[in-house]
Amino acid sequence: MIATRNAGLFATFLASLAMLTGCSTTSAEPQPATLAKKNYFSDWPEEADPARVGRRIANNFVARGFDFQLNPSHRWIIYPEVCAWYGALQVAQLTADRSLQQQLIGKFDQFRTPEGADRLSPRSHVDYRITGVVPLEIYLINGDASYLSLGRDFADKQWESTTPDGITTEARYWSDDLYMLPVLQVQAYRATKDPKYLDRVALTMVAYLDQLQQPNGLFLHSPDSPFYWGRGNGWVAAGMAEVLSVLPPAHRHYARIMQGYRSMMAGLMKYQKTDGLWLQLIDQPDFWPETSGSAMFTFALVEGVKRGWLEAPTYGPAARKAWLGLVSYVDTSANVRETVVGTNKASKEVGPDLDVQKKYYFDRPRKTGDLHGQSPMMWTAAALLR
Repeated sequence: MIATRNAGLFATFLASLAMLTGCSTTSAEPQPATLAKKNYFSDWPEEADPARVGRRIANNFVARGFDFQLNPSHRWIIYPEVCAWYGALQVAQLTADRSLQQQLIGKFDQFRTPEGADRLSPRSHVDYRITGVVPLEIYLINGDASYLSLGRDFADKQWESTTPDGITTEARYWSDDLYMLPVLQVQAYRATKDPKYLDRVALTMVAYLDQLQQPNGLFLHSPDSPFYWGRGNGWVAAGMAEVLSVLPPAHRHYARIMQGYRSMMAGLMKYQKTDGLWLQLIDQPDFWPETSGSAMFTFALVEGVKRGWLEAPTYGPAARKAWLGLVSYVDTSANVRETVVGTNKASKEVGPDLDVQKKYYFDRPRKTGDLHGQSPMMWTAAALLR
């Protein structure tokens, strides 16, 4: 009797221990997502709690007007607003904040009227086509087919004109494109499950990997602006994470994209600063820490660790350090500091001289509350909450 009772007590102890640690007593090793959550993505200080940070920044966004309302020379919704909206909708969904979610969905209602539709750009340009991401995300939340139709229209029009190798003619071979193009096509796939969207985006990503990724894993801003611009690389990192989250391992381009992603993550590890951030030009130690690129890298790292693409003991601490560092840049109004403003490729702005180009990147203004920085903080909060 005593032996039986002791055995039962021991079994109960093991079961309780498993519940506390998130590990199964019947499994030799925890799954990657469990290991990541257990070791690196839990027990946050209150000010760094992803739900708290994400909701603060999402509420900051929902209260804002649109750029075209503030600047009469601008006619349409443009990509920073879309990127922030996309992140805010995810945060609202993952935190079960129905009030915030309805405000974010309601924010789109004005564009479903004939007058409001004029604010949705018809231009065949990545900065405007990405608008389709928002109605597709709303469709994934509420199942309203009118949002699906609108969002899918943006995705299909993006591929109406292609190069002979099947890539949209909107492709510019700038690093920025590797978020703008993929996220729209990925969203169209999530909403429809039509594999044509995956084939489009995978083909495009491989072409960009071959042109822009360097042996150190990092990406040039463009072939004629040969610098490792922080946010430019951030767009790529986030875009690859989005694609890999839906691309089946059996897809013919999966291995190439995963190779490019892992090479980039390994390259980034060499340049992370002691405060967890990366610099405006990643490999230039005399440059300054920049938040938007750093937040995009953090999103890509968190996704990689939690999905098992990256070794948790190596990349988990880097992702945690980055998030904690970034949170220190969020002010009391939920505005992110030290975000570089929109930045064209240097060769287009200042010409071919490389020293002048480098100075162009160093001299770019920094803002507080710029949506380029707000957006990836919400993507990362959502990744931590998933």
